Amino acid sequence: MLIDLRSDTLTQPTPGMKEAMFAAPIGDDVFGEDPTVNALEEKISKLFGMEAALYCPSGTMTNQIAIRLHTRIQTEVICHKYSHIYLYEGGGIMANSLASVKLLDGNLGKITAAQIAESINPDDVHAPETTLVSLENTMNKGGGSIYTLDEIKPIHSLCQQKGIKLHLDGARFFNALVETGESAADWGAHFDTISICLSKGLGCPIGSVLLGSKADIKQARKVRKVFGGGMRQAGFLAAAGIYALDHHIERLKEDHARARMLGEMLSKSPFVSEILPVATNIVIARLENTSPEEFMKKLADQNIKSVKFGKDLVRFVTHLDFGDDHLEEFGKRIQNI
Repeated sequence: MLIDLRSDTLTQPTPGMKEAMFAAPIGDDVFGEDPTVNALEEKISKLFGMEAALYCPSGTMTNQIAIRLHTRIQTEVICHKYSHIYLYEGGGIMANSLASVKLLDGNLGKITAAQIAESINPDDVHAPETTLVSLENTMNKGGGSIYTLDEIKPIHSLCQQKGIKLHLDGARFFNALVETGESAADWGAHFDTISICLSKGLGCPIGSVLLGSKADIKQARKVRKVFGGGMRQAGFLAAAGIYALDHHIERLKEDHARARMLGEMLSKSPFVSEILPVATNIVIARLENTSPEEFMKKLADQNIKSVKFGKDLVRFVTHLDFGDDHLEEFGKRIQNI
């Protein structure tokens, strides 16, 4: 049995999802005529209480479109130094928007209103204008750490006061919601744009959605076109998103429970010195007396896949295709290392 814990992007569509995909009515989405894409965009925008939404191929695209909307040449984005938009999107802040970036540090990948306030540039000819703050929930490099609304509200108020836009990279947003019990609509009220990934914990084969005002999404559609993201009969894929929103949110708690047990199993390894707090479906192990490469080789010999996440860190991600039988087998194999 292969135990693949590299990412929650590795899942296969469930039988129910496949059935929904092949039954979907389709049209040309570039003309705005795919009924299933339109239904997905309407469904998720209502869920968040936001005016409009745009279906895109990837979360990188939805994030980069948002950055393009909220910046221009000689402006600056504030984000955590471990943010996906900075580390894992190919230098897109510069390449796509010609914007500068100010990187902040913070516990488990999170930043505060006080930190942001200190980092907003003055109205000075020597400094780029601060036009955007970007947050990530859950925070990948923070071990799946969670922002709560109480943490977001002062950041939102600060951005409103300073005339700065606020974007949320919600690649694993529903992983956070099932833990906090907060509503998507409450979050929608605090952000100018939100990116939601459907192909991670929700188990879709592809796709992310950008949410925002009607005006922002109208412009986002133009940016998506120039990024090469306009898709034609995309309803087959959008149908998976609708199915996931209906059937795959609450079950995320199962992934979290297995992640906590996985962390406990790993903590007993003689090569693991620390397990970062397991808040959702990401487990990060800090190693001792071995390197990530050596430890991953030992895991691979047991047919377990993981990813290096730093000079002494290895990441494991639970997901839709990692069940109790996989967890039990993992526990047996880790004892052999």
